[in-house]
Amino acid sequence: MSNTRVKNTICLWFNNDALDAAHFYAATFPDSNVGAICRAPGDYPNGKEGDILTVEFTVCGIPCLGLNGGPQFSHTEAFSFQIATETQEETDRYWNAIVSNGGEESACGWCKDRWGISWQITPRVLMDALTAGGAEAKRAFAAMMDMGKIDIAKIEAARRR
Repeated sequence: MSNTRVKNTICLWFNNDALDAAHFYAATFPDSNVGAICRAPGDYPNGKEGDILTVEFTVCGIPCLGLNGGPQFSHTEAFSFQIATETQEETDRYWNAIVSNGGEESACGWCKDRWGISWQITPRVLMDALTAGGAEAKRAFAAMMDMGKIDIAKIEAARRR
């Protein structure tokens, strides 16, 4: 990422642990990596020369910048990464990686990582059912509403009813 500057980058505010988050994302998701690290050239309020200011990274090919801004701001569900999955194994792998690394479960395929970033781990079969419309979409939606992590078999069964 550091050799080519993109026009649009997602900037995520961290409480001085952007590098830890970037390494976790790179180890968890395909087409993800950690790029350039920018360090402070001098002392600054609440920091010192050499502190990591920003970290460039990608998550599933999406360019991101982690900004070590401190504790002033925290993440909300108003922003989330949505990761499309093909199988239950893939869904389980991402969900479990996020939750077991200090994250927390939520409803309808949502979870939050230990840095407060929200993730939607969304099987494609669910999105296909919802975009189909009509009774099939209603049944899939009703099934999803009772789930934390999405269960593909239950979504498929709801689609067929």
